[in-house]
Amino acid sequence: MLGIDLAGKALKVAQLHALEAGTRGVKYREVSAEALAAEQPGSFDVVTCMEMLEHVPKPASVIQACATLVKPGGWVFFSTINRNLKSFAFAIVGAEYILGMLPRGTHEYAKLIRPSELAAYCRAAGLDLRHTLGMEHNPLTRRYWLSADTSVNYMFATQKPPLLGSQK
Repeated sequence: MLGIDLAGKALKVAQLHALEAGTRGVKYREVSAEALAAEQPGSFDVVTCMEMLEHVPKPASVIQACATLVKPGGWVFFSTINRNLKSFAFAIVGAEYILGMLPRGTHEYAKLIRPSELAAYCRAAGLDLRHTLGMEHNPLTRRYWLSADTSVNYMFATQKPPLLGSQK
């Protein structure tokens, strides 16, 4: 298992957490998805890209890198925030400015990604969309759950088509 990030501080926190939890076999690298894809194409059964696409200048490039990293028949999971009035109210105004759950300025409305846009990026990268789920949160109970509501946070499960003649 490999965790990557371009933020060295975040990687140090992850390494400390893994050490405290007694997790073995997890490695961490300060490298971009694109650079790792150039080094290790088709090396992973599963790739996850969670809550980062809305922070990068070129999400399509990261999605293409994830598709390159996964083996034929493998799965790529994405999560991000939808771009609409409700997500602006909940994820930016609510979470950042009213509840203080995130530092102010964490998200830029223009960088949020509609499900139709993410689906188009995935298709362009050769990934087949298999499942879509929404993620909801109640700040009063601090409860999170998966649902059919993709209007704020949502996840995609995509799959790289297996090679012809492959049983996987």
